[in-house]
Amino acid sequence: MNSLLKFRAPCRAALTLLSPQQCSSTATFSSSSYASSNSNSSIHPSAIVHPNAVVGRDVSIGPFCTVGSGAKLGNGCLLHPGSHVFGNSELGNGCVLMTGAIVGDRLPGRTVIGSNNLIGHHAVVGVKCQDLKYKTGDECFLHIGDNNEIREHTSIHRSSKPSDKTVIGDNNLIMGSCHIAHDCKIGDSNILANNTLLAGHVVVEDHAHTAGAIVVHQFCRIGSFSFVGGGSVVSQDVPKYTMVAGERAELRGLNLEGLRRRGFTAKEIKSLRAAYRKIFMPVEVNSVGFEDRLAEVEQDKELWEIPAVCSLVQSLRDSFAENRRGICRFRQWNGS
Repeated sequence: MNSLLKFRAPCRAALTLLSPQQCSSTATFSSSSYASSNSNSSIHPSAIVHPNAVVGRDVSIGPFCTVGSGAKLGNGCLLHPGSHVFGNSELGNGCVLMTGAIVGDRLPGRTVIGSNNLIGHHAVVGVKCQDLKYKTGDECFLHIGDNNEIREHTSIHRSSKPSDKTVIGDNNLIMGSCHIAHDCKIGDSNILANNTLLAGHVVVEDHAHTAGAIVVHQFCRIGSFSFVGGGSVVSQDVPKYTMVAGERAELRGLNLEGLRRRGFTAKEIKSLRAAYRKIFMPVEVNSVGFEDRLAEVEQDKELWEIPAVCSLVQSLRDSFAENRRGICRFRQWNGS
């Protein structure tokens, strides 16, 4: 007991030494000085909040946090101890930054994060890209929508040039240690499992799901309602509704379980299976070319009246247009 008591005074002294007035030569606000302008917010005395920062109502800023001059925090934001918001960054209402999370960078441009987003422990969001083509002084941008859960140690980078931006939509779960590089476009309601690594300019549409430890090559597209198996290296597009896996990812059929979970009807799934077989599993492999098989599906009136089938064919055609990378290879197997 006596040994514990001996440590109490040094601990209090340490907190005094780390007060904002002594940690920074610039003007700062402590919780007591800021209360006059926003009595509903709670700011710990050791936090450093720049006088020009805009802080909404009912905001809680914990110990040893930093809020920069260009930061805007929406109503109800919660900054756990040791989290930081730098540069020209905006957080919508109800965002939570866990311990060690960093949002924004002191760069030209802007980081905008919507409402009700969770930024996990030691995640880094909205920092300078790792593209060597980036020119110092260029504006770069990141826009994130609402209701996303971005877990621990994830990194999300701003765009590499002023004419583009990195974009993440709504309701995504981005698990631990993922990487989303410059100029990526992520849609809505995707699940990126741990260690999903997306290179620059990758597009992930909606309702896609990746397993752990996958790598996606630059400029590839992951189609809606698709599934990428664990440990895959994706170097070409993943068509909508499909499942790929492998060291060099290959088509393995339709993402049937994912389609059922997302509410596709039995008729839609049956039609997609029939279209998939016509395109990728012809009775005579060398009978007609890929383009002819797509045309065969388009001319099948019963299949073509199903919107999901039309969307699948269009996804395949788009992958071969405008200098795209084509689709993952098809590996012959018995079933879809």
